[in-house]
Amino acid sequence: MLGWILTLLAIAAIAAILGFGQLSGIALSGAKILIVIALVIFLLMALGIFAL
Repeated sequence: MLGWILTLLAIAAIAAILGFGQLSGIALSGAKILIVIALVIFLLMALGIFAL
């Protein structure tokens, strides 16, 4: 999941530099959603509620 987050952040940065604002926003929104999901899973694993 970390790979997907970093990929989306890189796409957002490159798109912003090249002037593709909408594509940058979409990639950044996807990265934000994945970050929230990763944090929730980490928190559940830290509390012992969820195990992979």
